[in-house]
Amino acid sequence: VQLQASGGGLVQAGGSLRLSCAASGRTFSRSDMAWFRQAPGKEREFVAARRWNNVRGYYADSVRGRFTISRDTANNTVHLAMNTLKPEDTAVYYCAAEPRGTLYSHNYRYWGQGTLVTVSS
Repeated sequence: VQLQASGGGLVQAGGSLRLSCAASGRTFSRSDMAWFRQAPGKEREFVAARRWNNVRGYYADSVRGRFTISRDTANNTVHLAMNTLKPEDTAVYYCAAEPRGTLYSHNYRYWGQGTLVTVSS
C-alpha cells in the first residue's frame, strides 16, 4: 500500500497550487483521508480532511476559506487545492489515510512521502 503525494513547488504569495495524493495497492474509497504539513523547525500539523462518506471538508483555521480538499474515488486520489498562498504556508505536505483516532490527530495508518511547498514573499 502506498500513498504518493505530488504537486508541490515554488509559488509567489497570493498564488495557487494543487496537490494530489494517489493511492495504490488497495482502494481507499471507504477510508477517511487527510493532509498534514510540517514547516521547518515545527511540528507536523493538521491541514484538512475528508471522510469517505461525507462531502464536507474539515479544515485548520489557518487554511479555511483558502484550501479545499476533494476526492476522486474512481482514481483513488485525494486533492488539496490551495489558493491565496502565504509564506507561512511553506512546508512539506503529507497525505494520510485511515485515522486510528480523530481526523485531527497524527495517528493515521498510512502516510505519503510528502511534497514540498514553498511560498515566496
